[in-house]
Amino acid sequence: MPAEGRSPNDRQPGPIADAVSGNWVDRRAPAAWRPYLRLSRADRPIGTWLLLLPCWWGLTLGILATGSARPHDLWIFAGCAIGAWLMRGAGCTWNDVTDRDIDGGVWRTAGRPIPSGQVSVRGAILWMCAQALVAFAILLTFNTAAIALGILALLPVAVYPFAKRFTWWPQVFLGLAFNWGALLAFTAHTGALAWPAVALYLAGIAWTLFYDTIYAHQDREDDALIGVKSTARLFGAETPRWLRRFLVAAVALMGLAVLGAAPRGDILALGIALGGPVAFAAHLVWQLGRLDLDDHGGLLTLFRANRDAGLLVVPFFALAALFV
Repeated sequence: MPAEGRSPNDRQPGPIADAVSGNWVDRRAPAAWRPYLRLSRADRPIGTWLLLLPCWWGLTLGILATGSARPHDLWIFAGCAIGAWLMRGAGCTWNDVTDRDIDGGVWRTAGRPIPSGQVSVRGAILWMCAQALVAFAILLTFNTAAIALGILALLPVAVYPFAKRFTWWPQVFLGLAFNWGALLAFTAHTGALAWPAVALYLAGIAWTLFYDTIYAHQDREDDALIGVKSTARLFGAETPRWLRRFLVAAVALMGLAVLGAAPRGDILALGIALGGPVAFAAHLVWQLGRLDLDDHGGLLTLFRANRDAGLLVVPFFALAALFV
C-alpha cells in the first residue's frame, strides 16, 4: 500500500499509507529489512490478528468440547500466534508477487515494495519461502491430523490472489484461507476434526465477507478502472444489506458451533460460551451503525476494529471451558 504522494516508480523505501502510525518497522527496523517486512505487512498487524483469532477460537472451542486443557495447549496457543505472523507474511508476499502488475495501477498499492522497485520478484519469493519453512517447522510440532490440515491450507492461500480475476466473490477465497486455523487448532487439541469446528470455520468465512467487503470499498473506483472484481463492487449501494446477512450468518454459525461443542446438560458452560457470539454480534452491529461507504478513513478504522470483535469471543470460550 503506497506512501502518501509516492510515485509507483519511486524506489526509496518509506512508510505505507495505511500502516499504523509510528509502527515498529518505520521506527526501529534496519533500513535494509523494511521493504521485506512491509511485504509481510509487519507494519499492519491487523491481518495477523484476523488470521490468528480463528485459531484461538478453534483451540478454546476444542478445549470446551473435550472438557480438559493440557499443557501442550499453551504451545498450540503460542505456536498459532507465531505461525499466523509467518503465514500472513508469506501469504501477503505471494499476493504481492502475483499482483505486482495490478498493484502498480492502484494508488493504495502502488508503493508496495515490488511495484515500487524496492524488492525484486526473486527476492520476494525467497522471503516467502523462508517464512513458510519456519511456519512448517512449527506445524510439525502438532499432531498428524493437524499437520495434514496445515498442508491443505496452502491450496486456498495459493488460489486467493487470482480470485479477483475470475469471480465477484474473492472475499470467499480469502475467508477459506484466513479461517483455516479454526479447523487446525481445534484438531491440534482434540486429535480429530468434528462438525462444530466446521461450523466455526463457516462462521469465520461469513465474518471475513463482512470485514473484507468493508475494506474493499476503499478500492472500488480503482478496481473498476482496472477490472478487478470484489464484493464491494458487486454489492455497491446494497452493501449494508449484505453486511447484515453476513453478520447474521456468522453469529448463527458460531452459536451452532457452541451448541455442538458444549457438553450436554452443562447449562453454565453453554451459557458462558454463548456470550461469545452475543458479544461478537454486538460489535458487528456497532460497526454497521458507523458505516459510511464514502469515508475511506472510516472504512479502514472499521476494518481494523474487527480485531476487537474477534477477541471478544476468546475469553467467553476459554472461561466456559474452565467450568466444564
